[in-house]
Parts: sequence; C-alpha cells; structure tokens
Amino acid sequence: MITFAFLKKIKQVVKLHDLQFRPFISEEEIQQTVQRMAIEIANDLKDEVPVFIGILNGSFMFVSDFVKKYPKPCEVTFIKLASYEGVKSTEDIQRLIGLTQDLSGRTVVILEDIIDSGNTLEEVHRIFKNEHVKQLLIATLFHKPTAYKKDFKLHYVGVEIPDKFIVGYGLDYNGLGRDLPEIYQLKTTQHMTNLVLFGPPGAGKGTQANFLKEKYNLIHISTGDVFRFNIKNETALGMVAKSYMDKGELVPDQVTIDMLNAEVEKNADAKGFIFDGFPRTNAQAEALDKLMDSKDSQINAMVALEVPDEILVERLLERGKTSGRADDADEGIIRNRIKEYYDKTAVLKDYYSAQNKYFGVNGVGSIEDITKRLSAVIDTL
Repeated sequence: MITFAFLKKIKQVVKLHDLQFRPFISEEEIQQTVQRMAIEIANDLKDEVPVFIGILNGSFMFVSDFVKKYPKPCEVTFIKLASYEGVKSTEDIQRLIGLTQDLSGRTVVILEDIIDSGNTLEEVHRIFKNEHVKQLLIATLFHKPTAYKKDFKLHYVGVEIPDKFIVGYGLDYNGLGRDLPEIYQLKTTQHMTNLVLFGPPGAGKGTQANFLKEKYNLIHISTGDVFRFNIKNETALGMVAKSYMDKGELVPDQVTIDMLNAEVEKNADAKGFIFDGFPRTNAQAEALDKLMDSKDSQINAMVALEVPDEILVERLLERGKTSGRADDADEGIIRNRIKEYYDKTAVLKDYYSAQNKYFGVNGVGSIEDITKRLSAVIDTL
C-alpha cells in the first residue's frame, strides 16, 4: 500500500480544464513499481510466453514501460473500452476494439492502468470467457480498494491509493493530462479543524480531548493508543515498530507518520482531528504538516493547556492516592516529568508560533470553564 513516504515533491499544482490537480506519485516511484511488477510476474510465469493485453487509452504508458522491463519473451496487444466521463466512473462499458489473434491455451495477463469500481474488469472477464485461455491474470498499476465493487481477483497490484480522481501517466481528465510522467490527484477544498493538543502531566488534557471531540465531532488520535492497537493486532506497521522497541531503539518518525496516515485514511470524512502525543520535535511537526497537506488540509492550531507547576504537583499527588501509578506518588518524579514536558514542547511552541498557530489556554478552574476557554479558541479557527 502507498505510504506517506511516497508523497515526494514533484511539480507544482497543474490545472486541466476547470480543475486543479496536486502532485501525488513521482515518476521515479512509478518506474520502481512497474519494475517490481514486471519481475514478479516474470518469476511467477517462469518459461511461459504470456500475452500482455493493455486496456486503452489509459494503459499505454504503463504497458510500454512494463514490456521494456519484462525480462523474458512476451507478446503484446491492446483492446479499448470506455468507462469514464469527466471525473466520474460510469456504468456503461462498451467494447470498442476487439482481439484478432487466437488466445486458446495461452496465458493472458491484462495490464490495467487503474481499477476502481471494477466495471471495466467485469467486461474484460466477459470478453475472455469464450476465448479458451489457459489462465487469465489481472495486473493493475493502481487500485482503489474502497471503490472496488466486484469479486474478481486482482492477481498483481502495484499501488493501492485513496478513492480520489487522478491524472497523469496515461490517465486523463477529459482528454488532458495523459502526457504527464507523474501522477496528480484532484485537489479538493475541505474545511477541517485539526488540532495539536498539548498539556503537561496533570493538566487534564485527556478530559478536555474527550469534551472537544464530542462538541466538534472530531477524531481523537492518541499516538500511544495507535501504537498499542497496531502492536496488539500485529499489523505490518505494528510489527516494524515492535522490532525497534524490542531492541530498545526509538521507532523511526516515518513509522509513526504512516500509522497516523492510516488513521486519517480510515476517517476520510471526519470534520477534523485532535492529535495527542504527536508531534514532539520540529521534524515531526514538519512531517505532520506534509501529511495534512497531502489531504488538502492543514494543522489549524497547537492548543496548550497552561497550569502553574505547583498546581500540577498538587493534582498529581492527589491522583496518585487512587491511580496506583508510582510516577504519580513521588514529587521528585512528578517535577521531572513536568520539566521534561517543557523541554520537549518549547521547540514546538516556537514552531507553531512562527505560523501564528500557537494558543496557550489557562488550564486552571473547573472542567467546564477550561472547556469554554478552549472552545473560544477553536471557534476562531
């Protein structure tokens, strides 16, 4: 699956007809994916001479690059189907150009540029039903799993992508964009409220996060919870993170970003997010900015609860009487935790202040009063 690491800088936003498209996947990354697919299919087919069939018009770049990278003998032909008008996939599939060669007993590999709804794929299976091929394999450079409506197996998938319209590398928007060597994604305007919530130990950050997510219908993403979920469920990212943690090493920022990206993707229709526990460094803050930018969004504010140290110590010592946590019962440990918080967040305060996005909120008073103060900030964003 595509990760945030794929989202490198390529070109600026391009305008095709009335729409704007933002950089999504670079030419280098496309070529690496095509190379990987060509080698994988060649290894699977061993000494067979397959017939590769491209679906025109979109697949012409993919097929051309693929056969150049395919390391064994092969045959190539094309068929043409139509299923798009503008940026919408239609249900009306028409076979425009058919096959002329006998495919009986042959291994046929369909090379698709993109599979989303699967309507085109359904027609492909209908076409080849009476061709008596040895086997029919489907290989697609791009796949939108959340848009896929059919049950046909996809044997080879280059990159899984979100269900957003893309152009470039053979794909077009009403005739334009096929010549672009990279992939661009439709740029949309979506108002979201995305917060980075901070507060020292004992500030009541967790309590306020629960109130804010309910009031503003936001998704609360706690980095700690995300890590525990991925490790417990043995996801690919969770296993990578665990391998570092087992060795006593810090988990690379990219792994954390990829986990956060997955959470954001799972909640694509959310009205916004509360990021809790991330970022903690300038590099992480920059990575989070890039992640949100890739979603046509941004971090709107860093909101930090500000509470005098003595009140924090008093709160935590009181909490320690019932929490059972050793670090809530020792005043020396408590003061060290508070100092560590200020040391780590000072750079982030500077980072977001430079963007006019830092808001310090008085965290002393009743829960309701503090919520009102936080809301007063959020309502201005």
